[in-house]
Amino acid sequence: MTNYKPTLQECAMRYGTGMGLLWAFKFMLFPLGLRIPFLQLLFIVLTIGVPFLGYIFAKKFRERYCDGNINFSRGFLFTTFMYMFASLFVAVVHYIYFRYIDGGFVFDAYRSILNQFKETAGAELTTSLNQFEEAIDLLSGLTPLEMTFQLISQNMFYGMMMAIPTALIVMRKKKNQ
Repeated sequence: MTNYKPTLQECAMRYGTGMGLLWAFKFMLFPLGLRIPFLQLLFIVLTIGVPFLGYIFAKKFRERYCDGNINFSRGFLFTTFMYMFASLFVAVVHYIYFRYIDGGFVFDAYRSILNQFKETAGAELTTSLNQFEEAIDLLSGLTPLEMTFQLISQNMFYGMMMAIPTALIVMRKKKNQ
């Protein structure tokens, strides 16, 4: 009987799938949260929890597959791959939502919120609010595929940024025997 040890990429795929499932659930809360404030709060709490889950997964990877020892580069690579696979997983959900479900709801909701805020805002905020409105108009012009690629690159960038402190915290050198 051989003792099979999965590769870093295989482990990152497994843990990235779990992270991607969380992100998919979290993403479903986003448009619903525009109508129901409690779901928006839950979305924010789950978003804040993502780096902590990344730490837990990296620590499990270190203990289960690296014999309790991991250097910074291996920890960074694992965590980056994990976030990359999670980004690819949730990209399918993003595309389906923006292609078949949204119909402009998210951007219309943001425009509505912005217009309500404009009515009560002072003159000093008018320029900023107009810039925000231009940004909403620009983003609403993206196709579902362009929006999906934008979200993939954003998730991967943030994942790489979160991978640095996670790898620093998780790394552990071998003890001398």
